[in-house]
Parts: sequence; C-alpha cells; structure tokens
Amino acid sequence: MARANPLSMCAGIMPEATPVQLVESAAYGGFDYSGMWFEPDQWTAATTREVKAAIAATGVPLLDIEVVWIQPGPPNPDHLRLIDIGMELGALNVLCVSSDPDMGATRDKLALLMEHGAAGGIRVNLEFGLFSEIRTIGEACRMLGEIDSPSAGLLIDALHWTRHGGTLEEVAAVPEKWLSYIQLCDAPAVGADPADPDAILVEALDGRMPMGHGGLDLHGIMSLMPEGIPVAVEERSLRLREDFPDLKARAAELARTSRAWLAQ
Repeated sequence: MARANPLSMCAGIMPEATPVQLVESAAYGGFDYSGMWFEPDQWTAATTREVKAAIAATGVPLLDIEVVWIQPGPPNPDHLRLIDIGMELGALNVLCVSSDPDMGATRDKLALLMEHGAAGGIRVNLEFGLFSEIRTIGEACRMLGEIDSPSAGLLIDALHWTRHGGTLEEVAAVPEKWLSYIQLCDAPAVGADPADPDAILVEALDGRMPMGHGGLDLHGIMSLMPEGIPVAVEERSLRLREDFPDLKARAAELARTSRAWLAQ
C-alpha cells in the first residue's frame, strides 16, 4: 500500500515567483502545502495580507517559510521578523542554515530563534549541507542536542545528505521528535564533487531531478521516516524551469512526477 505523505512545493522551485504566486501555483498543482520565500527588503505588511488572502482562498497552508541564514556577528533582527511573519501566516516550520563558523555562536543564535518560535508553535528546522558551516547530519544532531529545545527540528535534504556521505544508520538514529518534514528530490548517485563548493551549489540550484529518475537512495531514507511525514519536493532544476516556464504548469508537472514516485 502506498504511504500517505502530504506533499509541499518548495519555494525554490520558482525563484521568479511572487509570494502569492507560490501559493496559487501550489494549489493549482494539487499540493497539500506550499513553501514560502521571505525577502526582508521586499516583504511588506501588504505582502502579509495578500499571502493570507491567497492561503484562505486556495485552502493551501504553508509547510515552511525560508530562509533564516545565520551569519557571523550579532543576531539579525530580520530572522525574528521572519519567524513572526511565519507565525502570522500559519506556517508550521522555519528553515534555517548557518554560515557562521563559530559553533558556540551558532548554537546561541539558534537557541534564541527556537525560544522565539516556541511561543507561537512554529518549529525551527536546522538544515545541514556542504554549502554551509553545519555540513553533516552528525554535526546538525550534535548542535540540536546541545540546544535541547522543544521547538527544534532537523531538516534532511536527500541531496545534501547523499553528497556529504550520510548513512542510513545516521538517519535511523535521529530522534523522531526532530522530524517534522523532509525535502526530497533525485540526482545522479555520483554527482557534484564534494570538495568543490561551487559545483555543489550549482547542482543544488540547477541539477536536481524528479524522484525516481536518479540514483539517490530515496526509498531507504523514506523507510526510516515517521509514517505520514510531509514531503517537501525540492526539485530545483534548470531543466524544469526551462521546460515549464509557466508557473502553474511547472507546479502540475512537479506534483505529477512526485506523486507517481510516492505511489510506488
């Protein structure tokens, strides 16, 4: 029997879309959730009102809002603003990555964000990858263990997990309380050189494939996930953008290939 996993369309699928277009396209494609991208210099009170109206009109809620990108230096007030907007929009999760090499400072900033989110019931999910300073699933788990917050989450992206050499044993050891959703796509089993940060970034933004069309161990990783965990489809792909320039048609194709794989 196929697993019943709600599907969300990640915001990165449509880098050219407005916030309202993200919600409307996800609804057109038949997704259960939409992701949301937050640009602090462009987001206004009117944007919040428009997105809330789109969510109400389509009935498609937000699975997550991104991205909190921790940088060296003091905490960024825009990160708290993102969390506040996410809570107002009813988003379930915040996606967070870190470019701060100071692990102690990163831990303290993450703890502050999680404390802020806990008041509104939104989970702050730490994503790891070779593109960031928290590069592996082990490093991310150690960080979350130090913080020990009830609003802490671990976001596993199948591509990033594969490229850093992650194992199924590491996934199996993740506390279920940290798993609120997972990002899936496919890619060649051997792809970008892990030692080449530029190649890793290009693959992550442009080289992903539909689930089941590559060589990532998606079945293995999904077999270790909680039953019914939401799947955020993170198929950032130059091919997808070029073949489907219309946003709604792109969302429909993404949903079609993703549901076909999940139905296996």
